[in-house]
Parts: sequence; structure tokens; C-alpha cells
Amino acid sequence: MEYITTFLSALVELFAEMAPFLLLGFLLAGILHVWVPRSLYVPKISKPNFKSVLLSALFGIPLPICSCGVIPTAVALRKEGASKGASVSFLISTPATGVDSILATYSLLGLPFAILRPVAAFVSSMFGGLLTNIVTRGEKEEDLSKIEVPKESCCCGGCDDDHDDHEEHEEHEEHGCCCCHEHEESHEEEHKCCCCGHDDESEHNDGFVGKLKDTFKYGFGDLLPEITRWLLIGLVLGALIAAFVPNELFMSIREYPILCMFAMLLISMPMYTCSTGSIPLALALMAKGLPPGAALVLLMAGPATSIASMVVVGKTFGKRTLVAYLFSIAAGAFFFGWVVDTFMMDTFLSSITMKGMACHGDGLSWFDYGCVAVLAVLITTGLIRSRKL
Repeated sequence: MEYITTFLSALVELFAEMAPFLLLGFLLAGILHVWVPRSLYVPKISKPNFKSVLLSALFGIPLPICSCGVIPTAVALRKEGASKGASVSFLISTPATGVDSILATYSLLGLPFAILRPVAAFVSSMFGGLLTNIVTRGEKEEDLSKIEVPKESCCCGGCDDDHDDHEEHEEHEEHGCCCCHEHEESHEEEHKCCCCGHDDESEHNDGFVGKLKDTFKYGFGDLLPEITRWLLIGLVLGALIAAFVPNELFMSIREYPILCMFAMLLISMPMYTCSTGSIPLALALMAKGLPPGAALVLLMAGPATSIASMVVVGKTFGKRTLVAYLFSIAAGAFFFGWVVDTFMMDTFLSSITMKGMACHGDGLSWFDYGCVAVLAVLITTGLIRSRKL
């Protein structure tokens, strides 16, 4: 009974601490999606040079695209003319951070983590993009029109061949899921894909009121249900670790931070981890003795890649690009984890301690619990709507 009480208490307090920042993050995500047109930046990332890699990294960091959605989005950018280096830079920077996850990181892990996480994602994506341009130099350029948006990375589990009914396609597209289909009537195969709510700009409503509706619809109607499962998994795992894992688990290997980072790298790279859902998991592991550098490795490498994304990148961009992509993520996570544990461990631990005090109820207000109620209603509504669709 004591363990159950501890679990429920940790779950509610983690959720309450994140709720205000998550609501603000989803609102900002909707603003970015509706008010910043893709035509503003796509033409600027077409050449394999430093500028295109830099712009891709800068554009990718605040965008609220999940790990499953970034693959078809990056492939779509590649089809529109983006260089391989720019595409890889976008692939690394986008899922590792996002305006919602940055705010959620601050809510639980403190300001140092909230600052260093996007900085590390930016540096890693720059390194990955430039390395890709180097290793793919001299490669024969493929016909971009023949590149297909990968089915494996679609948010709704791929393009189901059973979805031949036109109404069914429209229903999935309205939900913002990635549903690719072919128009067999045409002599040329025409692929249409709306990936994780990133619909064409022309589908937005006109006028200020229409765009305002689209902002809330995307932030709370499309993006929130998209990451709900992974957010809840992260919260539950974090609460389970807080309640049942002994405090001494990581203390024995804490003196070997390199070993901890290597273990986190091996665990997190093949596993799909949402950038927001990984935050309570990292907090719970640090509370049990995991060094902050190893927690940063989890926060960087987990959302940036997975087995599915490895397969798709290898098939779509080639083996050289895949090697550069994985090496950049691993090297960036390791480097910044080592910097934290070597030079800034006390700073990061003190920020965790201060936020941890709030997570145990001392810093929570009625406003926080009110945000919990609003977020719980939005999540429940989104789950019901998803099941209906």
C-alpha cells in the first residue's frame, strides 16, 4: 500500500509540475505551425553548404515534430530540393527538441538542462550535417522525384493497403495522420502525404480568426494526441522508478560516468523515446543516482533516433548518410554528457534538487492543479477522438 501511494503521489506531482509548461508549449507549437510558412525556409536549404546546414538546424530546433513525424518531413524536404546535409541536420535537431519539450525540460529538470539541451541538439545537428556533406561528396545524385515518403515512419503505423476507400483517406488526413496513397487513375504515380498534422499551407483557414482556430486545432487537437501515449508512458515509468527502484541502484556505478553514458547510449538509441516523455524518465533515474551527463545522453539520443528511423534513413539517404547520422548523434550526446559530468555536475544537480522539491508538492499551486485538469480533459478528448477516427 505504501508503494502504491508513493507511485500515485509521484505520478500526480510530475504531471502537475509539467502541465502549465506543456499547455504553453502546445500553444506555441500551434503558432509556429500556422504562422510560419514552409516556403519561408525550404528554398534556403537546397545547396550542400554550411548555410543550408545552419538554417536547417535553426529551423528544426523549435519545431514541434515528433520522432515518427520527422522522417517523412525530412524526406519531403529532400524531395523539394534540400541537400543531404541539410536533411540530416533537420533529422537530428528537430526530434531532440521542440518548443514544448524545452519548456517541459525546464519544468522538471531546471534551467541548465533547458538551455543545454537545445544547444547540444544544435551542435550535434550542425556536426551531422557538415559530416554528411563531406562523406557524401562525389556520390551520384539520385532522382529526387523517385524518392518515396517512407511508410515505416508514418504516425498511424504506415500506409495501410486496405485504405482504398476515398472517404477513409480523407478521414485520416483530417486527423493529421500520415496516410500516403497512390492515385492509380493517373499515368504517373502521385503520392500524397500529410505527415503528423503538417498539412499544406493552402489548407489553413484565411483571416486572423481562421488562423487562430488552426493554431489551437493543431497545438491541442493534432499535436497533443500525437505525443500523448509517449508522454503518459514516460510519466508512468518515472513514477514506477520513483516508487519501486532502490535508491542504491546507480550509486555503485556513479563513480564511472563514462560507463553510465555508454549504457544509456546503447539503451536509448534503438528505442523510440518522445522528447517530452523522456523528461520524467530522466528525472526519476537521476533521483536514483544516475549522473546528469548520462541523463542528458538519454534526453538527446533517445528522441533523435530509433530502429525505425535507422532503417528508413539507410534506405532513403544511403549507407554513408546513415553512418554520419548515427555517429553525430552518439558523439554529440557523449561529448555534452562528458562536459556536464566533468565541469558542471554540481550546477545541474542543484537545479534538479530545487525542481525536485517542487515535485514533492512544496512549489505547486492551485494554478498547477488547474492546468492538470485542463490538460487531462484535452488528453481524454484527444484519445476518444483518435479511437473514433
